[in-house]
Amino acid sequence: MGARRLGRELALQMLYSRDYAAGEAAPLLELVLDESEPGAAAGRSFADDLVRGVLEHRQEIDTAITGASKNWSIGRMARVDLSILRMAMYELLFRSDIPKNVTINEAIEVAKKFGTEDSPAFINGILDEIASTLPDKG
Repeated sequence: MGARRLGRELALQMLYSRDYAAGEAAPLLELVLDESEPGAAAGRSFADDLVRGVLEHRQEIDTAITGASKNWSIGRMARVDLSILRMAMYELLFRSDIPKNVTINEAIEVAKKFGTEDSPAFINGILDEIASTLPDKG
């Protein structure tokens, strides 16, 4: 598994856990990271960036998700799906070094692993809607 995929999976676990536990996300990283995993250091760094970015820009991210999710309030979304969407939205809006299609594809792959059967299509629909309104990166 690549370092960024590992980072996304770690970030998802931290964001999901943070929704249910008050406090900082950093201690959660220690619980979900296997230091022996290849790419662990780079994955940790990327996960940390994603989590901090989502937390810093959460209001703007949630506003964008709400605008693109027809008939779905954030409160009705599955927590795993919402955490994946928040991560991907941070990448789409604030990480110019990651192409839009990579962000969307990675979010779908993470959703296949951690979400429900319907999660990949749900996440793809919302991210495609948002990505179509954003300028190309590069």
